[in-house]
Amino acid sequence: MELVVDGVSKQYKNSIAVDGVSLKLNNGVYGLLGANGAGKTTLMRMICGILKPTSGTISFDGTDVSTEEYRSVLGYLPQDFGYYPEFSGMDFLLYMAALKGIPKSQARRKADELLQLVSLQDAAKKKIKIYSGGMKQRLGIAQALLNDPKLLVLDEPTAGLDPKERVRFRNLIESRGRNSIVLLSTHIVSDIEHIADDVLMMKSGRLIYNGKWDMKMGDLEEFYLSQFGEEDGNE
Repeated sequence: MELVVDGVSKQYKNSIAVDGVSLKLNNGVYGLLGANGAGKTTLMRMICGILKPTSGTISFDGTDVSTEEYRSVLGYLPQDFGYYPEFSGMDFLLYMAALKGIPKSQARRKADELLQLVSLQDAAKKKIKIYSGGMKQRLGIAQALLNDPKLLVLDEPTAGLDPKERVRFRNLIESRGRNSIVLLSTHIVSDIEHIADDVLMMKSGRLIYNGKWDMKMGDLEEFYLSQFGEEDGNE
């Protein structure tokens, strides 16, 4: 499996959100770091086929990301995920399974399995409107895994999780990276340090680091703060 991002840029009027990014990703977990406004979310949305690049191409095993074929191998958890508050957790996963084209005969079994995986089995029949922020985030992770994606894109997936839940999530993602490509964006550097095979860093729309973290550059969190601690903005 290979995700190829080739010279991708995204421009909004006079603002360049992503500037000439090129990547080749194979099986493993990739941690994407950068301040607000660095271009992380824009890049991820282009990788997911939600945004069209101004220039450059993105493909997965030679298939362009705009195709239906590509969507069948993709799992995505956006930073601001939309829920239906009157749905139960189970109903929501069955609805998302239908949208992903998963047969009914498989959907309930898969939903049961994932609710167990994210420790929501006891809340499966409860309405999402009474879920805590962490429970909603775990439900979002579950929906991203419904189709056993070959490419899993997660934008700030540990937001709202307590430390114990974060450890459980890290273990889950680490195991997924053995047989798929996982791209994980986060502001929590410890998440990257524990599970990422490679580190990606973006600054002002450009990729400034790509590879295994070189400890000669010092502690990853200290480096992150020195580079991005005072940056802010929108992506």
